[in-house]
Amino acid sequence: MSKVAAYLQEHILGEVSTDPAILKKLGKDASVLEITPEMAVYPRVTNDIRKVARFVYQLAEKGHVMPVTARGGGSDQTGAAIGKGISLVTQAHMNRTFELDSKQKLVRVQPGVNAKALNDALALHGMAIPALPVSSVYSTIGGAVANNASGPLSGKYGDMSEWVHQLEVVLVNGDVLQTERLSKRDLDKKKGLQTFEGEIYRSLDNLIEDNRQLIDDKLVSDIRDNVGYSAITKVKRKDGSFDLTPLIVGSQGTLGIVSEMILKTQYVSTQQTSAFITFVNREAARDLFDKFASLEPSVLEYFDGVLFEEAKKQGKTYPFNAASSDVFDAGVMVGFDDFSDRARQHKLKKLKKLLEGVEAQLTVEDTDDAGQLFSARHVTSYLLSPAGKDISAPPIMDGAYVPNERLEEFISAINTLADKHHVTLPVHTRILDCVVYTRPLLQLHKVSDKQKIFKLLDEYSTVVERCGGHLIAESGEGRVKARFAHRNIGEDVIELFSAVKDIFDNHDILNPGVKKPADLRTLVSDLRTSYDTSDFANHTLYS
Repeated sequence: MSKVAAYLQEHILGEVSTDPAILKKLGKDASVLEITPEMAVYPRVTNDIRKVARFVYQLAEKGHVMPVTARGGGSDQTGAAIGKGISLVTQAHMNRTFELDSKQKLVRVQPGVNAKALNDALALHGMAIPALPVSSVYSTIGGAVANNASGPLSGKYGDMSEWVHQLEVVLVNGDVLQTERLSKRDLDKKKGLQTFEGEIYRSLDNLIEDNRQLIDDKLVSDIRDNVGYSAITKVKRKDGSFDLTPLIVGSQGTLGIVSEMILKTQYVSTQQTSAFITFVNREAARDLFDKFASLEPSVLEYFDGVLFEEAKKQGKTYPFNAASSDVFDAGVMVGFDDFSDRARQHKLKKLKKLLEGVEAQLTVEDTDDAGQLFSARHVTSYLLSPAGKDISAPPIMDGAYVPNERLEEFISAINTLADKHHVTLPVHTRILDCVVYTRPLLQLHKVSDKQKIFKLLDEYSTVVERCGGHLIAESGEGRVKARFAHRNIGEDVIELFSAVKDIFDNHDILNPGVKKPADLRTLVSDLRTSYDTSDFANHTLYS
């Protein structure tokens, strides 16, 4: 064990490990990259995180930078949960749910809490955090906040940023900051503090004021965009109030380490009326998107029919494709979660009316989210775990934004891209918030397929931009996508993001290499030699 590891082992309540097998495990997340840390630290309390941060900050002040990467369940698909130096694993011990205030609908938790377990506990009170991603069965709530994650219900209920009330954040020097919406008077008090926290408030307020025109012209948007520190637009309001919470949410551990959080919850219906519609051609499905959305569904998703063909090859069928003749070009899932059964049935009746005269087949199920029809949303798991030997579907393209009115153009363009690179790229999209997914089937032990990864991502990002979209809508860009996501945002915006990072972490200790463009040679050198989902084998493969 190194001197640093031995020192930390002696001074924290948690544990420190330099076991090569453990470090190898922590060198992977759900991305295509692999970066092995020097040690693993398992904090038990916030003070453990403070001691680690303070120690590495003092080292950095002397010219020795030891990176720190906060890690939850390791399900990040962009390489943001891995890094050199210290892997700070919160899932082992910092996994407590402290209290639920049902009157204010707030819950206080630690970052290592399993996201689905939290929602299951809230369900006992008829409540939920509806923005959680589908990976919640094996991811942590801290990871969801760090990535500003979104899920199948986010089209109706928004992303995680809308469900975070306050955060406790350990700053890079070990100080602790409590975020909240401050009045103009309270902001002035914070700016008067002769501490690192005071310096952050002073510097960030000045940065926002100095770049107000740039922020308003290039970053303010109604479209979800998680690239860089775009959430700086939400920090200071016109009334002068100020809140660091939006900036920390989605920062992927690059500005501070979240040690505790207070989240908003909402009463939700346990019943779901689900309808799956199969279409002979996808143009007919696309033409109805706006009309389906006008029914105010909780779920509205589009699937290329080939996804269900792949599932059927692996023996999985659904009520709408059980027969061998049940082949279709596209499918649309519509879900209604209104509390009133009458309201759900009324919407279903309107849905049926919309389909009159359309060459489509409707299958309906009225149950909870464990229903057979609703589970069809997880069909992409059969693409994630293909039957072919050494074949994988790495999530290098998931989570882009493409407007629905450009979807047909987008699908046509990526079909051309697929033909060029001899892969298939079936599309799945969340219609309500226009988040698209597509994954190529690759054999990463082959040099030719490894070389395709960044070529595909490069050309795919161009297609997305050409169709009026952007690459980072569902979570952050991490390491894998940053090079491509930052390509067209402008040097002035990149400089603004760099200034934000410097205010919080001028030594680049916290998750270095994340949320900023990486050299292509570095990305290639960090590529895995294989990719699989075995780390999450105890859970659903859908993510």
